[in-house]
Amino acid sequence: MQSPYEQIGGEAGVRALVDRFYDLMDTLPEAATVRAMHAKSLKVSRDKLFWFLSGWLGGPQLYVERFGHPRLRMRHFPFAIDTASAEQWMLCMRRAMAETVSDAALRDFLDSRFEQLALHMRNQPG
Repeated sequence: MQSPYEQIGGEAGVRALVDRFYDLMDTLPEAATVRAMHAKSLKVSRDKLFWFLSGWLGGPQLYVERFGHPRLRMRHFPFAIDTASAEQWMLCMRRAMAETVSDAALRDFLDSRFEQLALHMRNQPG
């Protein structure tokens, strides 16, 4: 059985998803709050999410090789993340998946996993 990393198209598929995700975050007015949490340039964020997702989806552990364990909640704690922020993040990810992941079953699987991840990052009430 193929890993999600392989199903999405390996490095090229993960990069396409990440790039579309950040393009959407950068342009959708509905994502303004979550966009404001990022640096003016999204290059570092693009690379870090690409590295993280590569391993998270079952491919090369690029993030771990560079930085060690992701410790996602700890690394995101400086940002005030509430449910609305998590929903904005998911809006961008869902649209990016709709445009870059052709397999509907894979999109559904990833949607549920991404939603768990986004909600886990909340560190503010509401």
